[in-house]
Amino acid sequence: MLSLRRFQPLVADIAAVTGPPATNLKESTTMTIEFAPTSPLATALDATTGAIEADPRTAAARFRASGSSTGPVTTTIALGRHTIQTDEPAALGGQDDAPNPVELALAALLSCQSVTYRVWAAKLGIEIDDIDISIDGDLDLRGFFGLDDSVRPGFGDIAVTVDVRGPESAERYAELHEVVDAHCPVLDLFANPTPVRSVLRVS
Repeated sequence: MLSLRRFQPLVADIAAVTGPPATNLKESTTMTIEFAPTSPLATALDATTGAIEADPRTAAARFRASGSSTGPVTTTIALGRHTIQTDEPAALGGQDDAPNPVELALAALLSCQSVTYRVWAAKLGIEIDDIDISIDGDLDLRGFFGLDDSVRPGFGDIAVTVDVRGPESAERYAELHEVVDAHCPVLDLFANPTPVRSVLRVS
């Protein structure tokens, strides 16, 4: 059983304006998003920001995930109204019927980057025609299998490449890039230490 935090929207259902999630993501994954200068996103952002400014206590968000092992290396995970599956490739005992956990970690970073670009483009009034984002993660399996204690089990390096197209100057997009990397929650999770409390319950 795993437990994370799940956010209950303060004002608007942001999912209604960000579109459906990408599928079939692999360790190097790409998606394209489009920016509508006049969209419900700006209205939702204004309403949510206004609510937080009026009462900073409403900024506290809790996200949650729960899951159960459904096979040797498969897991079914509940995320609010959504259910996702994970699997592993044959080399790790799976059937490759779903993304594996580290691919989902990259997908989380990619999607959080795309959302943060859209949010901050709206906040800064920067027009975007479309964005392509690709992420590559390098992982040494010796850490996972305990073959070398000097090798970390997680990613040793992650490379994020963002291709942006639109009518603004290169300087404006560079400004957006800097702001996005400073405010992207999942990038912050990857780039900075985060306290994790792990509890084992036996029944």
